[in-house]
Amino acid sequence: MQTYSYYPGCSLHGTAKEYDRSLNLVAGKLGFELREIADWNCCGATAAHSTNELLGLALPARNLMLAATDGRPVLAPCAMCYNRMKVAQHELQDSSKRQVVERLLGRSEKLISEKKVSWSEQVSVVSLLQALAGDGIQAAIKEAVLKPLKGLKVVCYYGCLLVRPPEIIQPDNLENPQTMDRLVALLGAEVLDWPFKTECCGGSLALARTDIVLALGRRLLGMARDVGADCIVTACPMCHSNLDTRQGQIKAKFGESFDMPIFYVTELMGLAFGFTPKELLLDKHLTDAIKIVKRDDCPERSEGSRVTHHENKD
Repeated sequence: MQTYSYYPGCSLHGTAKEYDRSLNLVAGKLGFELREIADWNCCGATAAHSTNELLGLALPARNLMLAATDGRPVLAPCAMCYNRMKVAQHELQDSSKRQVVERLLGRSEKLISEKKVSWSEQVSVVSLLQALAGDGIQAAIKEAVLKPLKGLKVVCYYGCLLVRPPEIIQPDNLENPQTMDRLVALLGAEVLDWPFKTECCGGSLALARTDIVLALGRRLLGMARDVGADCIVTACPMCHSNLDTRQGQIKAKFGESFDMPIFYVTELMGLAFGFTPKELLLDKHLTDAIKIVKRDDCPERSEGSRVTHHENKD
């Protein structure tokens, strides 16, 4: 199976630890290896690129330089980090911009070695959904499912950054992507169609314009409820945070209670693979996600499964 240079980014080492945990557990089950990039730095999402163009390029560029020396594809599970790396690669095709970044970072074109392309082009950056879309991985996912998620009705929420800008990200479908839908269906869940797959959650406006984020979150949660979903699944820490942690504020502002669990796709995979809610850190969610496991129409999860990829860490 594939070995990746793993770029967790700030979120997966902080507010999205459950994403990091569930990804590592799932990787262990599927047999692909994650080797964390040594001395990685913040990619600059979301403030850097909106305040300083050079900083917005230099931060992800440094990580690309480090990865170029490893010679492996980079797995960036955070949608924001993935987006910033892909945009930086696109912008650094301009040799004048690349030379400015190299001078700033104290690196040089010597990193090209014997290859005929720049260090920024040497690295293949993939999202989590892309990494899980290959035929070999899909077969391994089917084999790893021990507890099919039968009876669970799910809507897949991609958000903005896994599909835009389309000329750089090149999604399978800009308005109606299917990669996550197919993945969740392999787990035995019922994937519902809904029109808000790629709508914005408000992103980092959560701090500057909380009112906008609450209004957008209410709209997303309301549509998920209206189509009959039991939960929303995503692969973006910002989307997860805005939809999971803000439901109390949405209730206080609009008088609507949704109580809608928000899962990372790797958490649903982990449940289907037989890991327990405790192992997957589901108790860290602000909106109760464990209730899904306890429902009468969902199979019980074995308490006997154990971490096989690495030791549990807080």
